[in-house]
Amino acid sequence: MSIDKELLEILACPKCRGDIRLSKDEKYIVCDNCKLLYEIREDIPVMLIDEAKQVENTDEY
Repeated sequence: MSIDKELLEILACPKCRGDIRLSKDEKYIVCDNCKLLYEIREDIPVMLIDEAKQVENTDEY
């Protein structure tokens, strides 16, 4: 099961309040602005800044 598209439309990055997107493998919510990956666990996005994964380049996600 995947994240509901309507849910993705209303979610925002908790750090910058910017737009987010679903990663190619649908395992993360990606903020291209902050370069953060928010993990999706059991179809629930964990939108906690402290638990986000910092990456150098979000293009590969």
